[in-house]
Amino acid sequence: MHVLVTGAAGFIGSHLCDLLLARGHSVVAMDNLITGRLANIAHLSGRSDFSFVHHDVTQPIEHDGALDAVVHLAALPSPVDYLEMPIKTLKVGALGTLNALGLAKARGARYLLASTSEVYGDPLVHPQPETYWGNVNPIGPRGVYDESKRYAEALTMAYHRAHGIRTRIARIFNTYGPRMRVNDGRVVPNFCWQALHNEALTVYDDGSRTRSFCYVSDLVEGLYRLLLSDEVLPVNLGNPQEVTILEFAHTVIRLANSRSRVIHVTPQDERTKDDPQTRRPDITRARSLLGWEPRVGLDEGLRQTLAWFREQR
Repeated sequence: MHVLVTGAAGFIGSHLCDLLLARGHSVVAMDNLITGRLANIAHLSGRSDFSFVHHDVTQPIEHDGALDAVVHLAALPSPVDYLEMPIKTLKVGALGTLNALGLAKARGARYLLASTSEVYGDPLVHPQPETYWGNVNPIGPRGVYDESKRYAEALTMAYHRAHGIRTRIARIFNTYGPRMRVNDGRVVPNFCWQALHNEALTVYDDGSRTRSFCYVSDLVEGLYRLLLSDEVLPVNLGNPQEVTILEFAHTVIRLANSRSRVIHVTPQDERTKDDPQTRRPDITRARSLLGWEPRVGLDEGLRQTLAWFREQR
């Protein structure tokens, strides 16, 4: 296939480019580099089956070459980013999705939207199946990201129903691994960086909030299988192994052989307002429809992630 990937210089996007190329496909990588890094795809430069286009997807997307699939990963998913750029976040979810869908429609290409577990908000159902409609505060500070993805899903389904576009929707849960931004602001980069520098790991409140962490190689395999499938309705992609943030902090300290300690703090900014108390995917549909489930355990994935962060010091 000839695949165009938006957000391709980002953490997940760059790993997806690697997988697509390894499976024999050609890739056009598109990114405006607001949060993506050319360093993430520098190793692909010069390949005849890979090209990079510097472009903002909130502007119309043009592509003259062959095109079989569009994967729309462009987004501003980190609280650091969407609190600083709330309108841009909404534009990427709305205009970016519209432009990516328009390209897929014009070229008869299949289309995959990278949505998020944040569409479930602070869930009242646990674990979260795709049938759960969510508990989202649309006017809170996190609403700009949550609602941008909920709108993107609605728009994707509208294009499928109205135009017959072969659409796919992946609801991605917490993903980690090499190429995460050091200043991403989320828990994995924060804890890895603090542990490697023997600094205190800052845990909000009592650390009882839970997350489920999926290693990036598992995640992109799920995206690839979903892209090739015939499934139209959303599919959760994530690791159902749930841990508390406090447990996760101690795991990072142990694997980093760190002298760090854990300190508990009360959050004082908007980054944690409406922060979900629990997060765990129900991946029954991914297992049955895609034959997919995570294979990389938390210890193994964190060792590889910590090794990458050591190189960034």
